[in-house]
Amino acid sequence: CFGFPLSIFFIVINEFCERFSYYGMKAVLTLYFTRFLRWEDNFATAIYHTFVALCYLTPILGAIIADSWLGKFKTILYLSIVYAIGQAVLSVGSISELTGGSANNKAPNIALSMIGLILIALGTGGIKPCVSAFGGDQFEEDQERQRGTFFSLFYLSINAGSLLSTLITPTLRATECGIHTKQECYPLAFGVPAILMAVALVVFVIGSKMYKKIKPQGNIMLEVSKCVGFAIKNRFRHRSKQFPKREHWLDWASDKYDKRLIAQTKMVLRVLFLYIPLPMFWAVFDQQGSRWTLQATAMDGDFGFQIQPDQMQIVNPILIVIMVPVVDSVIYPLIKKCKLNFTPLKKMTVGMFLGSLAFVAAALVQVQIDKTYPVFPAAGQAQIKLINVGEIPATVQFQPQLDSVHIAPKEETGYMIYEASKLQSVHISAAILNKTVPLDLLKKERYTLAFKWDSTDISSNLIWDNITKKPENGKSLVRFINSLPYTVNVTMGDTDFGELDPLSVTNYSFVPKPDGSYTINASRPEAACTAVSKKFGYGSAYTISLDYCVANELSITYFEDIAPNTVHMAWQIPQYFLLTCAEVLFSVTGLEFSYSQAPSNMKSVLQAGWLLTVAVGNIIVLIVAGASTIDKQWAEYVLFAALLLLVCIIFAIMASFYTYIDPNEIEAQFSEEEKKEHKKDQDDNEKGAEIDSRM
Repeated sequence: CFGFPLSIFFIVINEFCERFSYYGMKAVLTLYFTRFLRWEDNFATAIYHTFVALCYLTPILGAIIADSWLGKFKTILYLSIVYAIGQAVLSVGSISELTGGSANNKAPNIALSMIGLILIALGTGGIKPCVSAFGGDQFEEDQERQRGTFFSLFYLSINAGSLLSTLITPTLRATECGIHTKQECYPLAFGVPAILMAVALVVFVIGSKMYKKIKPQGNIMLEVSKCVGFAIKNRFRHRSKQFPKREHWLDWASDKYDKRLIAQTKMVLRVLFLYIPLPMFWAVFDQQGSRWTLQATAMDGDFGFQIQPDQMQIVNPILIVIMVPVVDSVIYPLIKKCKLNFTPLKKMTVGMFLGSLAFVAAALVQVQIDKTYPVFPAAGQAQIKLINVGEIPATVQFQPQLDSVHIAPKEETGYMIYEASKLQSVHISAAILNKTVPLDLLKKERYTLAFKWDSTDISSNLIWDNITKKPENGKSLVRFINSLPYTVNVTMGDTDFGELDPLSVTNYSFVPKPDGSYTINASRPEAACTAVSKKFGYGSAYTISLDYCVANELSITYFEDIAPNTVHMAWQIPQYFLLTCAEVLFSVTGLEFSYSQAPSNMKSVLQAGWLLTVAVGNIIVLIVAGASTIDKQWAEYVLFAALLLLVCIIFAIMASFYTYIDPNEIEAQFSEEEKKEHKKDQDDNEKGAEIDSRM
C-alpha cells in the first residue's frame, strides 16, 4: 500500500492509541494524588516520579526479553495485555464508591491505584524499545526511503497521541460524577485511556498475520555486560606487577572476546561516560507533570475559555511540533552560515543551560504567586476581620486601648493581626448607639466579627473562620450571612445551605464550577428572592451578605475572605518555551549524537543507557521531594536551576575532551583486517595441502 507493507499501518495506529493512553493517564496523575487520594504535594511528587522512573527502567527488561527469549511480537503482545489490565485497574481504583463514598478510608483506592501503576510501568516500559524496532523489521533492505518515512509517521503518531490526550483527559477529569457524592471524574479520565489501550491491543492483534516476525537472536546488552564484567574480573586477577599492563582496561577481555567486540564496547563506553551528568536534565524536565502542574493550580486559567491546570502541559508538545522543523531548517543553517562550529555536544550544553533558565523563570513566577497567598496568624497570634452589614457607618475600638477603625456600610476591614492574649474586646459605636463585644480568641485562628445597626440595638456575631490555607483543590469556597430581619432558606445552584436566622452564618461550601455563575435563592414560605452570582474564580473564599429583597430581587454584597488566583497561567508559557528549546537541543541532539558515535549493532545499548538517565533523573526528584526541608517552592526551583547549571559546566568540561569518531570507518578497518587474516588462513591452508600432496 503506497509502497509500504500493510502491517506498518497497524503499528502506527497501535502507537497512537498507546501514547494517547499513557500521556492521558499521566497528565491527570499528580492531581489525582493530591485531590482524590489527598496526598501532600511532596509525597505526590515523589510517587509520580517513582512511577516515571519505573517506566524508564523497565525498557531494559523488555529489550532483553524480546531479543533473548520471546521475540518482539510476543513481547509487545503479552506486555500490552499487562498494560491494558493496569489501566483498567487504575480506573477502577479511582472510583470513590469503593469505600462507600468515605473520604477518610482510601486504602482500597490506594492499593488498586498502586497495582495499576506498577502494571502500566511494566507494560509501557517493556514495549517501549520493541515497537519502533518491530516496525523497522517490516521493511526489506531496498526500502530505506519507506523505512525513513515510517519513523517520521511513528514520531508524528507519538506527538498526536500526546497532544490530544493532554487536551482531552484533563477536561474529562474536570467533569463531575459519582453516586453518593459528585466530585472530579477520575474514573472517566483514566477509563478513556484504558479503552484506548484496549483498542491499541486489538489493532495490533488484527495485523498479526501480516507481520514479519524475526526470531530472537540474542541481546547485545548482555554480551557487552559480560565483556565488561570479564575484563574487570580478569584485570583484578592479574593486578600484580608481574603481569604487563595493557593499553586499555577493556583489553583484559581479549582472552575470551574478539577484538571487534572489545573495540565496539570501548566506543559505547566513551559515550556512556558522557551520560553520567545527564540525569540532572531529566530531573528538571519531567517536573512539567508534577511541580509545574501543582504551580498551575494556584494560577488563573481564564483564556476566554477555562484551561485546567493539567492542560498546561500541552504547551510542550505543541511547541515541539513547531520548533523541531524551525530549528532544523532555519536556526541551524543560520548558525552554519555564521561559520560557528555548533557541535552536537555544544548543542546539548546549551540545552542544559536553557533548562536551568526555565527553572529560574518558574521561580520568578512562583514568587509572584506567593505574593497572592493570604497571610495566616503565626504562633501566639490571631486574626480578626470586621464586617459592617448594616446601613450606618461605625467606629470600632479594640480594647484595651489598641487602635480603632472606621467602617462604612457594607464594607469590611480585611484581616488584622493581634496578639491573641492582648485583645480582650471591641467597642462598636454607630450613630448614638454603643456596644462592647467581649473576645476570647484562640491562637493561630481567624475570626470574622459581623455587626449591624438598627434603630434600637447593635447586633453582632463573632464567627470562627475554619480556613487555614487557600482551597487546595483549586476550587472556591462560599458562605452566606443573613442581614435580613427574618429567617430564610438559602440555596445556590444545587447546593442547599439550609435555614439561616438573622445575622447567622452558614458553613463554607465548595463552588462546583468557580468559572460559572449560579442562581442564589433566599426563600421563606410566603416569598422568594433571587440573584445571579458573579464568577468566583479559582482558589477564592467569599462571604456573601443577603442585604434586602425588593420585588423578588435579592440584593447581595460580596466580602472577599481569600482572593482568587490572579497570576495568569500564560506566565508559565516562557518557562515551557525555554524548556522545550532545551529539549530540542538536548534530547533530539543527544539521541542523534549517540547513534552517530555507536557501532551499528550497539544502538540498543545506548538506547538503554539513554532511558536509564531518564529513570535516574526522576529518582533524583523523588529524593529531593522526600528529603527536602525547603519551605518555599521558588527556592526549590532555584536549587534545581543551580544544580543543572553546575552539571552543565561539568558536562561542558567533559565534552571538551571528547574526540568525535566514525564507527563505520573503524568497523571497516576491522572488516579489512578480518579479510586479510581470512585470506592468510586460506593461503596457509593451501600451502599445507600442497605440502601434504607432495608427501
